[in-house]
Amino acid sequence: MSEESAEIHDCLFTDLDAIVLHDLLRLRIDIFVVEQECPYPELDGRDPEPNTRHIWLDGPDSRPAAVLRVLAEPDGSHRIGRVATRADARGSGMAQQLLAHVHATTPGKLVLDAQTYLVPWYTSLGYLQSGDEFLEDGIPHVPMVRQT
Repeated sequence: MSEESAEIHDCLFTDLDAIVLHDLLRLRIDIFVVEQECPYPELDGRDPEPNTRHIWLDGPDSRPAAVLRVLAEPDGSHRIGRVATRADARGSGMAQQLLAHVHATTPGKLVLDAQTYLVPWYTSLGYLQSGDEFLEDGIPHVPMVRQT
């Protein structure tokens, strides 16, 4: 199966089996804690919230290769976060496929905090800067918004 036709998985926390949950969290930790050298807690308590969606694509090895989560915010918006792609899958378009899925399945206002170097990429997907650059865990970020 090509990556273009791979099945997008979209689950609530309670629907994840233990192996998949492990693999999703491992991917995020490998990227955000190890690769980006951010020795801060990756597990923030929001993954098990009742309406948090965990969305991913598997690589050719049948393990998660790209992942993100969507949080339901109190103001009715949805926050996209923890967008991560394994090094061996970067440039494959998987993250863009995941975001296209979110755009198609999540009506209303989408918000995210983009790492600054990714602002042009998010802009190409219809996001607009909605605030000033700030540092999160020592990495420059820019708040962005998209209306679906």
